Amino acid sequence: MAELSSNFLYAAFLLYLVATFFFGGSIKDKRGAEEKKQNKWAKLGIFITIFGFAAQIGYFITRWIAAGHAPVSNLFEFTTFFGMMLVGAFILIYFLYKTPALGLFALPIALLIIAYASMFPTEISPLIPALQSDWLHIHVTTAAAGQSILAISFVTAIIYLIKFVDQTQSSKRTFWLEGIMFTLVCTIGFVIITSSFAAMDYKANFDWVDKHGAEVKQEFNLPALVGPNEGKLIETDRFEPLVDMPALINAKKLNTVLWSFGIGLIMYGLIRLIARKRVAALIKPIVKNVNLNLLDEISYRSVLIGFPIFTLGALIFAMIWAQVAWTRFWGWDPKEVWALVTWLFYAAFLHLRMSKGWQGEKSAWLAVIGFAIIMFNLIFVNLVIAGLHSYA
Repeated sequence: MAELSSNFLYAAFLLYLVATFFFGGSIKDKRGAEEKKQNKWAKLGIFITIFGFAAQIGYFITRWIAAGHAPVSNLFEFTTFFGMMLVGAFILIYFLYKTPALGLFALPIALLIIAYASMFPTEISPLIPALQSDWLHIHVTTAAAGQSILAISFVTAIIYLIKFVDQTQSSKRTFWLEGIMFTLVCTIGFVIITSSFAAMDYKANFDWVDKHGAEVKQEFNLPALVGPNEGKLIETDRFEPLVDMPALINAKKLNTVLWSFGIGLIMYGLIRLIARKRVAALIKPIVKNVNLNLLDEISYRSVLIGFPIFTLGALIFAMIWAQVAWTRFWGWDPKEVWALVTWLFYAAFLHLRMSKGWQGEKSAWLAVIGFAIIMFNLIFVNLVIAGLHSYA
């Protein structure tokens, strides 16, 4: 059953990839504004996307059967579920607004999220006692659903900014927008480099001394540009680290960041060298026919829908479960704190939108910042900051 589950996820990934190309073909259609006329390429794209979504639901159900519990208990499972809900939210929004350009941006982001998830251990493991509760299904799935709908506001915001920001002159807006493009390229670099070395089954083991003075082992899955504190490489045919890190710094995670940044920088440099223009300027012709007012409306409505769902899942249901499991509603755990930060930010987003009239570009930048907070919570808080909720 676990193997069948993996096959379903792989099929979903491929179908999303194929659907992205069909949505790309729909943009080239010359019959008019694509947000108002659904051409044959867009129809094929959404049809394939639905099949991919069904395959990913198949993955979720079969993995649930194999594990005996909802597959949201580790970072691989939660992140793949987040990607699935993002696609589900896109499908819903697509049928409401018939905007193929959304698929050209939403599906690649979902693909990156699923690819990112695959970098973590995929083994099915039994639940620890603290997680053996029906609230696991209720709290985690609802929180992920809320975040995925909020992520749609980021997708529309990126499209809005790419079309709206003037690329003919350098400014703060072009700088920050290009920074977002560079971050996305680095994310692609992370997926490429980790997938490549995983395919080669690269492993480098170190004996090192942790912050407590104990001698422990650590396995690197990428060549070690930086090594652990007082690290000694066990294999003789592996790359020696250029420098050792202090015990307080997780050398393995820092090494992954350095590789991702380095590959991303090379890829970004090649794109700029070949295209002779900013990445955002390179993409701009793709979104020339989209309606900015429609994008602004979709972004706003995504937050309107996603915010109450996130409130239920990440705060209310979470506090109820915390009371059941730990006999307290709130404990200032890092994940709890960042869930609150996320909630406060989107509450401020809605306040500024409704009472201050922050629409259009201002609203788009807020949606980008909100998604950055969600990603910080997903990646940094889960992996680096140890806590009751984290996967660190």
